[in-house]
Parts: sequence; C-alpha cells; structure tokens
Amino acid sequence: MHSASPADLSPVPETEAPRDCPLCPRLVRFREECRDEYPSWWNAPVPAFGDPDAWLAIVGLAPGKHGANRTGRPFTGDYAGELLYSTLLKFGLAKGEYRGSPGDGLQLDGAVILNAVKCLPPGNKPEPIEIATCRNYFEAALFALEKVRVIVALGQIAHVASARALGLPPASTKFGHGAEVQSADGHILLSSYHCSRYNQNTGRLDAAMFEKVFERALELRCPR
Repeated sequence: MHSASPADLSPVPETEAPRDCPLCPRLVRFREECRDEYPSWWNAPVPAFGDPDAWLAIVGLAPGKHGANRTGRPFTGDYAGELLYSTLLKFGLAKGEYRGSPGDGLQLDGAVILNAVKCLPPGNKPEPIEIATCRNYFEAALFALEKVRVIVALGQIAHVASARALGLPPASTKFGHGAEVQSADGHILLSSYHCSRYNQNTGRLDAAMFEKVFERALELRCPR
C-alpha cells in the first residue's frame, strides 16, 4: 500500500511535496519518530485526493496521526472521515464504499480533498510558520484544479488558509459554521466546523449541520 509516492496518488501530482520534505524541522522530527514507531504507516506528506475535474474543493487542517498519516489518504481511517465520506456519498460527491482504507476503491466525483498542512503536526496543532511554509503547496494544488469554484473549509485554520489563497483578508473574513463569502475572481468560500471526533462528541457539530454546508455548496454549483 505504501510503495507508491504521494504524487502517484494525487489528482495534481506536480504540486505535491516530496516524501521527505525538509521544510519544517519540527514536523520532520515528528515524522521520523512516527517512522521509527510505526514503520508500516505512510508517515509522509499526504497528497490531495479526488477528482481532477472537481468543482468543489474540501480543505482540512492536516493529517491525523491514526488517519491520513497512517493510510496516506486524507480523512481515511479516523473518526472524522466517517462523517465526511458518508456525507460525500449521500450527496453524490463520491461513489463506491468507504471502508477506512485507501484500497477500498472509493472515488470522489466532482470533489477533491486538500489539507492546509500536508504533514502530521504534534497534537494536531501546526505552528503558524508551518502553515505559512506549506502555503505554497496548498495554493499550488488548489489553483491547479482549474474547475474548482466552491471551497468548503473545515475549521478555522483551513478557513484562514483558503481565504488567503483567494485574496480575502482573513481579518475581515470571519470564520463561522455556514459562513459564506465570494472572492473577486468568483470563488465561493463556505466554512464548517471541523468534523473532528471532539466537535462531534461535544455536540458542536452534528450530521445535519454538516450536511447543510454541502447542500449549500450544491446550490451554488447549480443556482436556481
């Protein structure tokens, strides 16, 4: 499963970070620790996943340790992925069956998933310099997807990264669940609370709230 490089798994391979990306020393150290502890895991920058002709881009924070950092596919193998992929399947944005493995055959249809930070951060908390450093990879991948019109940002960090990519001043582009803003070039940014286990377990986010964001995204694709 892990013999392929990140570029082999991505709809935009020319924009992916190398497997041993050296740019963030703290993340490199953590990557090496994970490789020592879990040598069979992916333990590398996680590539984008989805349809190269996507109209919808979903932006997450960073790989989860037991999810994407283990499997090599965004939101795959952890609690957050259960809600995300079930929602995409419900709205026809994915086809097949999600079984928590990159070998499950699941495909996205009209959608692509990116992370603001491509490597696993300790405690799931990237530092500002790491977000800034990974910005080049994130924005290159986003803008290589020429048909993307709607962006759904999962959580505040993804929201800020997406707003900056679209030229929207983060200070005046407030994050909130269901927040919506349009950039000068016509992209539309929708924001959602992250589908993390914590947010779901505390009731901050439930399936109905999450689905409303994707209902709105579909409306924006096909306005009445």
